[in-house]
Amino acid sequence: MPCMSCSSPHIPFLLFFLLLISFILLGNSPTQHTLTNFFSTFNASIPKQLEGLSISNITTSFSFSSFSSFFNSSTTKHHQQQMTAIPRIRPTAIDKEVSQLEKGLERARAAIRKAIIHRNYTSNKDEDLVPRGSIYRNAKAFHQLSNISLFLKALKVNMFSPSFFSCDVIRSYIEMEKRFKVWSYEEGEPPIVHGGPEADIYAIEGHFISEMEDRRNPFRARHPSEAHVFLLPFSVVNIVEYVYKPNPKDYWDPLKRLIADYINVISDKYPYWNRSHGADHFMVSCHDWAPHLSVANADLHRNSIRAICNANTSEGFKLGKDVTLPEVHLPDGGLSSPAREQTSVDSRTLLAFFAGGAHGYIREALLRHWKDKDPEVAVYEYLPKGINYGQMMSKARFCLCPSGFEVASPRIVEAIFNGCVPVIISIDYPPPFADVLDWSKFSIEIPVVRIPEIKEILGNISARRYGVLQRRVVQVQRHFVLNRPAKRFDVFHMVMHSIWLRRVNLRLNY
Repeated sequence: MPCMSCSSPHIPFLLFFLLLISFILLGNSPTQHTLTNFFSTFNASIPKQLEGLSISNITTSFSFSSFSSFFNSSTTKHHQQQMTAIPRIRPTAIDKEVSQLEKGLERARAAIRKAIIHRNYTSNKDEDLVPRGSIYRNAKAFHQLSNISLFLKALKVNMFSPSFFSCDVIRSYIEMEKRFKVWSYEEGEPPIVHGGPEADIYAIEGHFISEMEDRRNPFRARHPSEAHVFLLPFSVVNIVEYVYKPNPKDYWDPLKRLIADYINVISDKYPYWNRSHGADHFMVSCHDWAPHLSVANADLHRNSIRAICNANTSEGFKLGKDVTLPEVHLPDGGLSSPAREQTSVDSRTLLAFFAGGAHGYIREALLRHWKDKDPEVAVYEYLPKGINYGQMMSKARFCLCPSGFEVASPRIVEAIFNGCVPVIISIDYPPPFADVLDWSKFSIEIPVVRIPEIKEILGNISARRYGVLQRRVVQVQRHFVLNRPAKRFDVFHMVMHSIWLRRVNLRLNY
């Protein structure tokens, strides 16, 4: 006769309890299990550029303490009257806030889905400012681009391919203006944090941080719980300026230590970094060393959005995750703007122009083949006295923009401001805002190996085609203008839109 106790309804619960105890003793805690599920879901939803991120290769942040007091100082002169009181948030409250954020993004994606299906959009806000023309991969798409990662995946559409922008997708830019919120961490003090250069070739770094921390900025979140992304407001330029000391053994370590320690501070104090392993955080820097210093924290390098000028895909820049920051040269610290008088096409009597030192093998090749060789291709290592750089750009039909020691060059924006068609000579460099702007419509790209053929290539461009290219250069100028405060479609908003695209295409199941 079978034992009556074996059929007791309590037996399954006892077995479950024993299994749970065994599970815990083996080290597979519910927290770890949840984390594993998080990353399996995370890997399934992130763009291909982030593939490889898994629980097995996630590493913890570096642990440095020498700068902790510096970054923890919440009563510094800079912030003693500005620091926002951030109450401790319970996990259940965090879950609710995250849910609301994701629901908002899902509503944006739904609006785009509807627009794609019906092939129309409505906008009664500054209709005259809506970008139009062939410089955009799709003009409607720019004003209202893709926030619909799930729908695009269902259609097997790559958001960063030209085919994507042929869709009549709507509301991206409007959705960004309506929804996008950024929190800039308030820990730390200037000059390392909360500021940066606002003059010379790295100026966009300081201006972006200052603009983002301006309380009048509509993208600034009132509380971190409202934020879709989080700015790490340290300045790589100032870190190098104030901390770097030549050391034959290891001059990188003190610089990396500052960045690693800052992330340790904000990740210990708040839940936001840890819940996504930095995937919804971003840094902004125009210094050449920014990509190298970002390895100070493995999650920063692997997961976070890096908006950097030195956007070299052969050195770890990830298309679809990172953002190319344009290098805007402000020699006197004044704000940027196109030349007041744009030279007409007929007045541009010089075929091509370049002036710059022999920095890197690309420039060396350019100078070797064209310096003092041809009056129509004016290539100088140093401009002779009495010759104005801006005037030479205004006289030239094409302005040569070769990479130097690093891929970025301020000459691209300088050429655009002077109405000169930029000729990009580089390797592994994705130009700024290429997810929106079709650079083939207003610039020329010449491979490095074809530097000896520059005159032939440019000379074979017909007058009609050149006229079209030059008009488009003028049309694209407003997207590289630096305004304070920022204005619609200017360089600040273009950078913000690039970050918005990456965040909205990243579905995080916190």
